[in-house]
Amino acid sequence: MMEQIRLKGKPIRLAVLDYGLFEVHSGPRTIGICGFAVQTDAGEVVLIDTGFPVKYTVDAEAATAEDALGSFGRVLQITPENTPEAQLAELGLRKADVTLMIQSHTHIDHVGHMDGFPGVPILIAKAERDLPRPMYWSGKQAMEWPDRDYHLVTQDFSLGEGFDVLLCPGHAPGQLAFMIALPQTGWMLLTSDAISRASEIDEGFAGSWDVPLAIHHGARLMELARAKGAEVIFGHSPQQWPVLRKAPEWFT
Repeated sequence: MMEQIRLKGKPIRLAVLDYGLFEVHSGPRTIGICGFAVQTDAGEVVLIDTGFPVKYTVDAEAATAEDALGSFGRVLQITPENTPEAQLAELGLRKADVTLMIQSHTHIDHVGHMDGFPGVPILIAKAERDLPRPMYWSGKQAMEWPDRDYHLVTQDFSLGEGFDVLLCPGHAPGQLAFMIALPQTGWMLLTSDAISRASEIDEGFAGSWDVPLAIHHGARLMELARAKGAEVIFGHSPQQWPVLRKAPEWFT
């Protein structure tokens, strides 16, 4: 359970991982698919989310058809360079350096390589892990839960000094967000899909798994960001993504 896991060190740098580009039919809008790597002063490497399944790097059109994803949008770019392993390599890291995986939630663009880090414990909301399978998408193909040591989040908690995990159901039953303090940048709020883009707040989080919860936690997160003076990285912002610093660069 969540009280059994804690980082030994505090965050010293954070990188945004580029898992590709997707066009959502609604809008339409072009969104980046992102993950994060966080390194601590104890040498730990935390990987947050893993992008689309590897089959999308091989044949995105066939994978889209297989998963019935075409009703939602289309892949613009997901190449072998948009995998966790390749993105970690951009940072001079290997898969073997990852000491903890965090799943912000279990939609298809976040869990694609969840099974790709054998032996690495997974931190995830209990509400997500309690599902028979990861949420994935509506197609016939669905992921099974990897055999891992799961640490289950049931409330906000501190994973370590300067690393807060925030339970924000709304977009998904067990949506997580993260407040991380870096030596130079200060506090950073990673909203994940709790707030996919700034305009989602004014749009009332339409289409969320639970709209009232999404509205509540969206407001809560932005208030936390204001209180701490945090830099905010949204989950899928068409405006922010093109100018966002990404691997191999670090926030420090």
